[in-house]
Amino acid sequence: MDRPTFAVHINSSRHMRNRARIAAQIAVSCGAHLVGVASTMLPESPYMNSIGSEAATLLADYLGRVRQKVDADLAVFEEIVQAADVCSCEKRVLDDEAGIALCLQGRYSDLLIVGQVDADEPLDMPDNLPEYALMNAGRPVLVCPLIIRQDSIGKRCLVAWDGSLEAARAITGALPILQGAANVLLCVVDPEIGRGAHGQEPGADMALYLARHDVRTEVMRVSADPHHADIGDALLTEASRCDADLLIMGGYGHSRLREVVLGGVTATVLRSMDLPVLMSH
Repeated sequence: MDRPTFAVHINSSRHMRNRARIAAQIAVSCGAHLVGVASTMLPESPYMNSIGSEAATLLADYLGRVRQKVDADLAVFEEIVQAADVCSCEKRVLDDEAGIALCLQGRYSDLLIVGQVDADEPLDMPDNLPEYALMNAGRPVLVCPLIIRQDSIGKRCLVAWDGSLEAARAITGALPILQGAANVLLCVVDPEIGRGAHGQEPGADMALYLARHDVRTEVMRVSADPHHADIGDALLTEASRCDADLLIMGGYGHSRLREVVLGGVTATVLRSMDLPVLMSH
């Protein structure tokens, strides 16, 4: 039996419950194995055997409290997946920073699920987690919005297609979701026609590719506002107009050591999103 593996970030954020519910819902719809990943935010200390007994006791007590909190967060995750009737799931605790822990789990997952950063939530750390996972996990990343305007996810999908490698990888990674969708719109914004671009009929080749994977699509062309020319805003506006419950798109940018630099479209969507967004780099 082909069963994809999805991993969701679990922490003490006030947004975690909604994120876990979205993860559970999409795991059920795709028949996926769901892993709740929590991190202690601290690497396992190599100095436990070399420090004094009093310091070692204090450190052990602190780590014990951290693990108790992590266990409590994962207990909430377990309640949510049980209520959603997720058929296959597990809990994992990793001793490292959240981004590193998720990227490690990403090696054994088909999709990572994280939350949009809330600047007013001190527990949403690090504040570049979606970007870090996108640039370093090597897997598609589903980012859950702070405010959810839809009850469903993956039933009405808007797919942003610009002919790029990133967009192609996002679509391929989203196939388990797209195959169960009721409506899929393939959106091309201000397409360039010609060799090395979209071809003479923008979106046609990708629509045929999806059809061969049992995904029926409707191709639509959209023009960005000529006064602003922001494709990210155009995509979000179109998603709202179409009542989409999932946006699928390429994620653009590059990583220099631990710094993440995103392209304008990606940054706009991550900042202003009001629906779940699946991205791939």
